[in-house]
Amino acid sequence: MSQTVTRALRLLTELGEGERSLEQLAHVLDVHKTTALRLLQSLEEARFVYRDAGYRYHLGAGLFALSSLALEQRGIRRTAAPHLAALNADTGQTVHLAAYEGGEVVYIDKYDSRHPVRMYSRIGLRAALHNTAVAKILLADLPEAERRRVVEGVEFTVHTPNTITTPEALLAELDKVAAQGWAEDHAEHESFINCIAAPIRDASGRAVAAASISVPDVVLPYEQVLELLPELLAATRAISADAGSPSADS
Repeated sequence: MSQTVTRALRLLTELGEGERSLEQLAHVLDVHKTTALRLLQSLEEARFVYRDAGYRYHLGAGLFALSSLALEQRGIRRTAAPHLAALNADTGQTVHLAAYEGGEVVYIDKYDSRHPVRMYSRIGLRAALHNTAVAKILLADLPEAERRRVVEGVEFTVHTPNTITTPEALLAELDKVAAQGWAEDHAEHESFINCIAAPIRDASGRAVAAASISVPDVVLPYEQVLELLPELLAATRAISADAGSPSADS
């Protein structure tokens, strides 16, 4: 990748964390302010960034429009939407939709809980591969050789005492997930959150997405989160049927 493109992407990533001054962005790139300014002016012309009256830079409307187009191109998101909205309304809990791409699992839709406790997750955020239920679903569906290759590259960051910490343990967990047809995150990513997930399959029979229900333990204990599994499985079967799955019994 060219240095200019790399630097432009670094600027956009930095602005994704919040507004920044020219001086701050030049420091991030380790370049002179005039170099950073030239990049920012090009990004402004494309409406990917904008500068406010206080001379601070923000992500621009052009980038938002591009992200919306990217989401619209995901047919499974449109297919899943009415079912996940109903699941969210029926359970009152946070519902996610995630997909696997390029070795990463990314949230592509989210329906917030009706409760005041909110999840940190957002559309476009990557899900950890070793301790989130949606990632377990999608990795478990990979061909065995690819599954092992991906697991070997996982950085096993420890988030809670329940976090899986070795490739062997994760592979064993993925075997279990593949056999039972659903996955859980039992306080593995956040100590106060429990989550269950299930696959969504298309006409090929492969898992093209994973849907999940996530619940803080102050709202429901772990055992009651598991009681939501039949509703989740019914929703994913219905989405799979709409997506053309030859068998919606997974």
